[in-house]
Formats: sequence, structure tokens, C-alpha cells
Amino acid sequence: MGMLMSVMGGSGEGLASQTLTVLMGALYNQFVEKDIKDFDDFHTAILDIFNTINMALPGKHYDAPQQKEVKDFFEQWTKAKEEDKKKIFTGFMNKNVNLSKVDDSMMITGVVAPPAAMVVKRTGQSLPHLNVIKAVPDVVFVPSATILALIAVKVSKRMLLKKVASS
Repeated sequence: MGMLMSVMGGSGEGLASQTLTVLMGALYNQFVEKDIKDFDDFHTAILDIFNTINMALPGKHYDAPQQKEVKDFFEQWTKAKEEDKKKIFTGFMNKNVNLSKVDDSMMITGVVAPPAAMVVKRTGQSLPHLNVIKAVPDVVFVPSATILALIAVKVSKRMLLKKVASS
């Protein structure tokens, strides 16, 4: 047991840091291979890195950094020496790889929608002109209604934010 822990770096933290180092090295290599001539190419390469992370990890999605943060990183990157660029890249990624945050409206909709869907289904079964609802099983109706409610909340929130931003 002691030998295993010593190989793993004592308390097991060594393995996690080694894995993170390998991951950052792979992302850095992917980033460096890009043909970067100006800020637009640099920004596209950063977004591609975050897209790669989001596609590789099921269920977890990470927010891409704001354009201002990428611009600051670009300025640091262009001024840095070649041997310091990997360290700067690793610091930037560690700082900016943050999980997407679920807002309160999405959380409330996710909690309220399933019971509301059951109430709607029960009410719809008693109405004569909605006999079709009886044919749909609960295990299909409730998740479908919940997903539609979550999509509606997300779309309405984006429309509201777009309207506020344009004002």
C-alpha cells in the first residue's frame, strides 16, 4: 500500500497533477499548431480549444472567456518569450476553464415542469377533444414537456437579453 501511494505522489494528488499537465500539454500543442497571424485567428484558436474541451467531456460544458480576457491574453502572448508561452497558456486555461452556471430560472423550471406536466396530462385526459393525450405514456410525456419548458425558458431569456442589449 505504501509503495502505491508513493508512486501516486503521496496522497494521490500527484496523479491528478500529472494528468492535468498532460492535458494542458495536449491542448497547448493543439493551440500552437494553429496558423495564428492576428487577433481574430488567436480568438478562433481559443474558441476551438474550448469547443474541444466541451465535446470531450460529456455532461459538463465550460464557458469560453470574454473577448476582453482573450485580448489581454493575446497581448501577453505576443510579448512573451517562446519558453514562457506554455506557462502563460496554462495559467490562462486554469483561470478561465469554468463550468457553465445554471441560472435560477432554469433551475426553477426544471423542478416545476414535471409536476405541472402531470397535472396537464391528467386534466387533458378528462377533456373529450384531447383523447390523444391518453395514448402518450407518462414516461414520454413528462420528460418531453420538461425539455420543451427548459428550451422555452432559454429562448425567452436570450430574446430578452438581446432586446435589452439593443436598447
